[in-house]
Amino acid sequence: MGESNELEKGVHNYSSEENWVQPDDPLLLERLEWFKDQKLALMMHWGPYSQLGLVESWALSDEDGEWSRDDIDWEEDMEEFKRQYFDLNRTFNPIRFQPDKWAELASRAGFKYLIFTTKHHDGFSMWDTQETDYRITAKTCPFHTHKYADICKNVFDAFREKGIAIAAYFSKADWHNPYYWAPGMERKRKMWRGPSYDPDQYPWVWEKFISFTHNQIMELMTKYGRIDILWLDAGWVGKRNQDIRLGEVVEKARQKQPWLLTADRTVGGLYENYVTPEQTIPDHAMEVPWESCITIGTSFSYKYEDDYKSLREIIHTLIEIVAKGGNLALNVPPQPDGRLPRKAIEQMEELGKWLDIYGEGIYGTRITSPYYQQNYAFTKKDDVVYCFRLLKEGDNSFQKEKIVIPYHETVHRIDLIGVSDGLHFFQDQNGITLDIPAASEKDTPIAQVFRFSSM
Repeated sequence: MGESNELEKGVHNYSSEENWVQPDDPLLLERLEWFKDQKLALMMHWGPYSQLGLVESWALSDEDGEWSRDDIDWEEDMEEFKRQYFDLNRTFNPIRFQPDKWAELASRAGFKYLIFTTKHHDGFSMWDTQETDYRITAKTCPFHTHKYADICKNVFDAFREKGIAIAAYFSKADWHNPYYWAPGMERKRKMWRGPSYDPDQYPWVWEKFISFTHNQIMELMTKYGRIDILWLDAGWVGKRNQDIRLGEVVEKARQKQPWLLTADRTVGGLYENYVTPEQTIPDHAMEVPWESCITIGTSFSYKYEDDYKSLREIIHTLIEIVAKGGNLALNVPPQPDGRLPRKAIEQMEELGKWLDIYGEGIYGTRITSPYYQQNYAFTKKDDVVYCFRLLKEGDNSFQKEKIVIPYHETVHRIDLIGVSDGLHFFQDQNGITLDIPAASEKDTPIAQVFRFSSM
């Protein structure tokens, strides 16, 4: 896959399921089954860039300027903008950050694992790294005196306390590091997302970057408790002449944390343990482990006055992804002051209430034919099949009605979860015809969930 095909407007394409490599280690295979059970992750992009309300990092890359700089309306000189951007650490002071409240909300909302940005492409580290001063605990950052200054530590600890697993997002690119974007070694007038020099021509410089990257990863793997997933972004790193010898550091990390899954996005091979579509859902069910990261609004990083997805859209997205065999990583970006946006909190609370009733058809399920078609989705757990009827805005689910479900395996009993057990139905060549009882108007008409029992 060529460089131009790997990313479009900062969004990664995803590896083909045919290129997925199954691990040999029985423990990793067991952990992939655990991963498939989880279904719902909370993803969080947060850093000094949140102060601007811009797309994270990307405006620093001249190659990506055409789409990423639309909101830069105060500065025409892009070199000056870059200086301003890299100085955002000097004003980042999220004193309203309360990690315990984040974790409590995530637990109520039904999230099973957290994907947290330890470092994006801009290189700012949200933990107490000893490899660079461009970090949240440095004296140049006003937040360094706060009791929660080591943000990663406090977030990870709070979420683990609630039984939520940890995935450490880590960008393999680092545009602040002098061994990646090396001052005085720009190989073209406009910078791109890759290194500023040719690693083949300057292998000693590239080696220093590899050492830096390995050291940072090992800090996270040895000083921050149990990490379930190492979620690696910047898929262009690791291809062609940008080899960072990832296998060396992953195997070293697994000596400390043998259960560690790795998501080396778009690179393929032994360290892309699961596939990661971004802002999209595959058009068909996939047997390989996968996870779609999709924003609750329009942006991965905090955006002022963002447009949030409706609860219906979030739930329908989750149902479609699960019916096709994947997990949803719902990205909720914190505000620069450390709080979560009010609208995001409302949607998360309502999502949790819905999952409290219907989660049995989501968590721990696997794909089953006919998967997802028309306005129906199907999942399976042991001998039970769950059928989701996705309702559109304005659909009236309160009155009695007769419907035909396109399902052709033998069913002996059907319950409408949360409404009525033992529905009257019959099966023929058209599928399952059944009578829907009237529902209470307090029920949210987002989706009806049927439980099919074959025994």
